[in-house]
Amino acid sequence: MRAVVIHTPGHYEVTTVDDPAPGPGEVLVAPAAVGICGTDVHIVQGEFAPTPYPIVPGHEFTGEIVALGAGVRGLRTGEQVAVDPSLFCGACHYCAIGHGNLCENWGAIGDTVDGAMAEYVKVPAANCYRLPESVDVAQGTLIEPLSCAVRGFDVLPRRLGDHYLIYGAGTMGLMMLQLAKAAGAASLSVVDINKDRLEIAERLGADATAASAADLDRPQGWETVIDCTGVIPVIEDGLTRVRRGGTFQQFGVAPSADKASFSPFRVYNDEITIVGSMAVLHSFGRAVDLMAKGVIDADTMITHSFGLDDFGAALQTFRDGSGRKIQLRPQA
Repeated sequence: MRAVVIHTPGHYEVTTVDDPAPGPGEVLVAPAAVGICGTDVHIVQGEFAPTPYPIVPGHEFTGEIVALGAGVRGLRTGEQVAVDPSLFCGACHYCAIGHGNLCENWGAIGDTVDGAMAEYVKVPAANCYRLPESVDVAQGTLIEPLSCAVRGFDVLPRRLGDHYLIYGAGTMGLMMLQLAKAAGAASLSVVDINKDRLEIAERLGADATAASAADLDRPQGWETVIDCTGVIPVIEDGLTRVRRGGTFQQFGVAPSADKASFSPFRVYNDEITIVGSMAVLHSFGRAVDLMAKGVIDADTMITHSFGLDDFGAALQTFRDGSGRKIQLRPQA
């Protein structure tokens, strides 16, 4: 089969590799659409610590089940599914207490084992969710990032009437914006240096947008500040914008070796809560339901589609910030 293979950081190619075969409890999926996200860029650049090389990337995907492994029940060939990429060991301390996303042996399809930027990928049958009739295969690739956003909201206060500041108007920032709107935010402010993205944020419900939080008229700060960029200077600025008693969420993925500076005194004195949000936890099924409900404007979110052989162009388009959700179509 044809697949994108990242051999070592910075070195990738589209090449021919052996077809995977589903083992017991697994199914073989022919990916129809695969989203590119910031984690994929970090993997290409060698900045995502859990990733071994070589690897086939791709963890946001939908596709058709084309073969069943031994013992699979409840799924049929020909069904269209979205796949939760999470791979938890089920045996460590964190899995035992219900925090599989913190698994000591954490893995994910496309991050630690071969993923969906290929003509075929094998996945656990238990990770497959049938696509609702109202969600097509392209829109369905948004379910995985949405499930991460849902997990992000699980660890926020989610008080009705709070004021939100979101850094980054890419895919994740726009998803957090739409969820905050649905959750009853009193106001939604978005910061990004990309003017086109800010216009989309306004279309999706932002009350105020700017290239810098300093340009927004809220000197008292925001109850909830969410970083969706992973950029250190942005994170450091965001920590200064939290209202006393408020919450700062580190949602964006920063390079694993990077460090940020902040004022421990202010965290203590102003009772600032700092929370992280790691991937997916008990949120994929809810994301499927939210997509079916239309909580996310999928058509506005998806802007580009490339064939498998055009992975380099798709990656550059993502890096240029000239689109929102960019997809590969492995069967095209």
